[in-house]
Amino acid sequence: MTVRLAGLPLDLALWGVRQFAGLLGAVDRRLLPDDSEGEFGVSGMPVVFVHGLADRPSIFSKLQNGLRGCGAGPFVTATYSVLNPDIRVAARMLGEQVERVREQNGGRPVCLVGHSMGGLIARYYVQRLGGDAHVPLVITLATPHSGTAMALWAPPHPVLRQLRPGSPLLAELAEPCAGCRSQFVAFYSNLDEAIIPSSRARIDHPDLQVRNVLVDGVGHLMLPVHGTVIHGVRDVLTEAMELPLAG
Repeated sequence: MTVRLAGLPLDLALWGVRQFAGLLGAVDRRLLPDDSEGEFGVSGMPVVFVHGLADRPSIFSKLQNGLRGCGAGPFVTATYSVLNPDIRVAARMLGEQVERVREQNGGRPVCLVGHSMGGLIARYYVQRLGGDAHVPLVITLATPHSGTAMALWAPPHPVLRQLRPGSPLLAELAEPCAGCRSQFVAFYSNLDEAIIPSSRARIDHPDLQVRNVLVDGVGHLMLPVHGTVIHGVRDVLTEAMELPLAG
């Protein structure tokens, strides 16, 4: 039987872990702006994208193209090169980058869009580090909010242990967080081969404002590039742009 992680055979999953470990070893505090910055200027809500474990910023290219003209922008890709393989550390770095994006855009609030583990990084920042003061909207795509059984079968890498159901990190996210101001929209698929069972990509927390959106028959790595998801994210952002945005 072939064990699969994030839609990849195990040997490629191991490659992804090595790549992530390499990123963790070098401090890189850059923000990578998308070329849509020139189109939107600073008039809209900045959108910061956070990619997953074995991905690169290019995973969001098609999604960014599909969001042009919706009123949001600029689009920025966050990096999470940290010294330790820990989602908490990556979330703190994300917070620093959100602050810089806000400074560069007149103090405007920011939307976060995270794929796979990137969604957990975004959620931890907002829910546990006070990011809800600056982030009115978090959109997650195929994120293991309640962990995944796949992480039980994967190599015992520290960051993969954080993705196991019941891990200390996920227990933190399950703690009460009354008063969290951010709204969450979680896109998930019933055919996600990396999140087992697939319902673990939902956000089920009594204190959070959540909309869970089921996308039928789409794999883990395909979710950010699928037309239904792109249209759905665009609709969510358009709705957000029509609301008063608190700083």
